[in-house]
Amino acid sequence: MKHSDSRTTDSFHKEVLLALLLVILTLASGFAIQVLLQIQDNRRAEQRAGLLMLDTLEEFETYAWNERAYHRAAAERLTSLPAKKQARLDDLHLDLLTIVSAASPMKDGYVPELGTVVEEYQLDARCAAICWQMMQDCRAENAGYPMICSAYRTQEFQQELFDNKVVRVMMERYCTIEEATALAAEEVAYPGTSEHQLGLAADIIDETFPYLTEWQETTGTQKWLKEHAADYGFILRYPPGSSDITGIIYEPWHYRYVGEKFAHEITNRGITLEEYVAWRRGR
Repeated sequence: MKHSDSRTTDSFHKEVLLALLLVILTLASGFAIQVLLQIQDNRRAEQRAGLLMLDTLEEFETYAWNERAYHRAAAERLTSLPAKKQARLDDLHLDLLTIVSAASPMKDGYVPELGTVVEEYQLDARCAAICWQMMQDCRAENAGYPMICSAYRTQEFQQELFDNKVVRVMMERYCTIEEATALAAEEVAYPGTSEHQLGLAADIIDETFPYLTEWQETTGTQKWLKEHAADYGFILRYPPGSSDITGIIYEPWHYRYVGEKFAHEITNRGITLEEYVAWRRGR
């Protein structure tokens, strides 16, 4: 009986030692694999950065050739994409979705290629004729009497508008110039932060009610534009209830050209340009 207990104890000790040995081997193997992977990653990083010391000119030429081949292959894959995927890539670099605001001022010195809409009013050449056609179609359907009261603005003209607004606010509110400047910025964009300087925005009102107030939304022109503007690539840029997002008060007369595809997506979703751009970046 005593002999049997001794053999059982020895067997137990062997099982424990075997288990410990397996654990040690497993940990050692995992550590060794991590070290090898790290060495491989470091070597690749050095090759990419051009820091690897190559022993011979032949090795260097082979490495350089492989790098050029890699970039050539990437370019070929891009140009050979199916037409549908290529079209989606083309969409991404269009500047029609550019946001200009107090939080995102435009680049200094930017001047778009312009086209005339009517008389002295001009827009980006890509949308000038389209804007004119949109207003003509509205009239042709006897829906309203659209007219432009503001389109492309130069930096100097935007500065003049802003300065005039500051003066008016000071006279109306009897406040300091600092207070007036802050209040003016709620209705007139500070120079460099107005979409009108992009040449993609137009203020369109109805001849029967030529005032920039919220009552503008009740006119036939605005009702027709609300329904059809997207067909021409325009959106109502500052819709009601969006001031917290856009930073601009509700303007039922301010239309922004973004292209027909984007205009329909924005209008159908019932969102602002800021929200649409954020959504596209997250796709």
